[in-house]
Amino acid sequence: MTAQDITKLIVRTSMKDREAFDLLYRATSAKLFGVCLRVLKDRAEAEEALQEVFVKIWTKADRFAVSELSPISWLVAVARNHAIDRVRLKRHKTTDIDEAYDVADTAPTPEAAAMAGGERDRVFTCLDELESDRAAAVRGAYLDGESYLDLAERFKVPLNTMRTWLRRSLMKLRDCLER
Repeated sequence: MTAQDITKLIVRTSMKDREAFDLLYRATSAKLFGVCLRVLKDRAEAEEALQEVFVKIWTKADRFAVSELSPISWLVAVARNHAIDRVRLKRHKTTDIDEAYDVADTAPTPEAAAMAGGERDRVFTCLDELESDRAAAVRGAYLDGESYLDLAERFKVPLNTMRTWLRRSLMKLRDCLER
């Protein structure tokens, strides 16, 4: 399914077209599940998060039109942000966060399997074009679900500098992928 097809489905979903929503789910749920699983590292929680993500997509599809993102990037951002919110919420509820690390599934995630195709190589080739610390920050933020604050502390830079690093890195990645 092309980006244009997904865009049309999102627009139709914003008009509460159930058939378009069903088609959008079928076309993108595997990828979005992979994003949730990658961040949450727990299959059951990722499944629950995916349901919540699609509820958000149903209710907020009209916001896609005002974003500057590609359709799949917008959907991935919704899923990623929701999953990160769940991680943050869990951290506040868990008394010992170290217990959560023992739950991690070491099997390849659906996202990792999906990325094993040609796009994976393109993304990693473009990541290699970034400075090593910028590439590591992008991987931390967008693949591992680390917060900007955690990354700023890890790289010993101010929070706003980290935000700038990530924004500029994403713009460079987009330019590279569009070539």
